[in-house]
Amino acid sequence: MVQGGRVIAIIPARMGSSRFPGKPLASILGRSMIEHVYRRTAMCQALHAVYVATCDEEIYRAVEQYGGQAVMTSDRHQRASDRVAEAALHIDADIVVMVQGDEPMTYPGMIEQAIEPLLLDPSVQCVNLVKRIASEDEFLDPNTIKVATDRNWNALYFSREPIPSRRQGGYDSLIAYKQVCIIPFRRDFLFRYAELAPTPLEQAESIDMLRVLEHGYKVRLVETEFPTHAVDTIADLRHVEQLMRDDPLTWEYCEK
Repeated sequence: MVQGGRVIAIIPARMGSSRFPGKPLASILGRSMIEHVYRRTAMCQALHAVYVATCDEEIYRAVEQYGGQAVMTSDRHQRASDRVAEAALHIDADIVVMVQGDEPMTYPGMIEQAIEPLLLDPSVQCVNLVKRIASEDEFLDPNTIKVATDRNWNALYFSREPIPSRRQGGYDSLIAYKQVCIIPFRRDFLFRYAELAPTPLEQAESIDMLRVLEHGYKVRLVETEFPTHAVDTIADLRHVEQLMRDDPLTWEYCEK
């Protein structure tokens, strides 16, 4: 791996989730979800700094209380990537890693995997981590964003619908991938993204990365084997809490 300048992570978070209002401050093992994401992200030695980007005073204060760094942003953003771009305007960085605030099972190695293509290949502008889908229920869940890839591991499409089709042999015959919301950008490309007009498929699917594809740019995909589970619902929260209870990384910053 070659060196790639200053690398930071920005975690977008807001209270107004339509599916789970107040989600960033939901408790997991006695700590807010945003604190888990922040502390686990900060364990990555490839990062020079970690910030939370939010439009909510409650989140800003919560981050400050546990000693984290937060940046206030506009409350008008529809996409997490736009919020991250605003937060990055006045922060020195060459690579900005967006780590979604609902990924409390982030592992430092996931971030290292995601940034590697940017460090090795100057033509890569944006990377998205993916993981193989483990069950048919997950494949059918609209909260799970599915990803189709070309032979060079560039994204072809992202969808909340089940892709690829099960017409030939059903789910057991498929190799399907889900988006893991650890997404590094080169700084200049992040700002270019924020300047691009929102696109029809982006709006139809409510998926940030489709804006990149619809404007003709590439998203490099990197597969991870790390166990991870995003939180979209209260049921997800309870499931993740149990998984994290058995995760040794959790107890490096939490007391048993």
